[in-house]
Amino acid sequence: MILRKSIDFSDGLFLLMINSILFPMYLLLPINAVYADQVLIVEKVSEAPVIDGLVDDVWSKTSMITVRDEVAKIDVELSALHDSRRVYIKVRFPDTSENRSHKPLVWDTNNELYRVGPKREDIFVFKWNMEITPLDISLSSDVNYKADIWYWKANRTDHAGYADDKFQVYSAVPERKSQRLLGKNGQVHYLSRRGDKGDAAYKNRIVLDYHGDEVSSLDLQLPKGSRSDVRAKGKWENGFWVIEFSRALNTGNADDVIFQKKFPVQFGVSRYEIAGRLPNYNHDEPLFGSGDIGESLTLNLK
Repeated sequence: MILRKSIDFSDGLFLLMINSILFPMYLLLPINAVYADQVLIVEKVSEAPVIDGLVDDVWSKTSMITVRDEVAKIDVELSALHDSRRVYIKVRFPDTSENRSHKPLVWDTNNELYRVGPKREDIFVFKWNMEITPLDISLSSDVNYKADIWYWKANRTDHAGYADDKFQVYSAVPERKSQRLLGKNGQVHYLSRRGDKGDAAYKNRIVLDYHGDEVSSLDLQLPKGSRSDVRAKGKWENGFWVIEFSRALNTGNADDVIFQKKFPVQFGVSRYEIAGRLPNYNHDEPLFGSGDIGESLTLNLK
């Protein structure tokens, strides 16, 4: 009672002291997670780049931003263009080796059957917020969201010149095959990962008889439908990947984000698959599946 009577609530020092006592964790919260740290300006050009993983002269007409991937511990360079019909994005990031094999089947001599091997392909992910309002679209968010996913895969999609067009639903309600995750406030959320309507650029194959010590676990094909909306091609050279992406500003599909001048689009990027999994040190790329966005970015068409 004596303490309560002696309190002067106009005293800024008291308020600061109360804040430091009651809310010591606020310094740990990613205050900028909801608002964009950087803006990727999309310059308008009359000549579109060729989507081949090679750097055309047209890319010299645009600016570049550098984004830190905290999971991969690398810097990623991003540039963007548009021609009023399509958006074009160039990605460049370091990688010591080129990995184009994914889950090959390895022959088990003792049991005379194939088992999935440890090799994992190189990948890159764009994650687009499908709401106009900026949100925390990380895997530790405290809010529900839906995100459009562009998932370039060095083995499963690059052969066809595409990225896998998918989407994620992050919700407090579990769905079939969803991954259980915890938000920053400790609340349980569930991550569901789905493909857009159509056919992927690959499908699983079953190999029973011996055809070599290591064989592909996939049949490769051209994607179809909304799953084929994103063109992409990557080239690895001298310790760096360069990947070019292209997609219509408006695909007309409900499962795709729309790009327009009056509404900037929030997004993030990841060097590794965003699946909510823990690192697996039995794989050639242990962090595969444990990726997440770092900086919250904004794409702005000029």
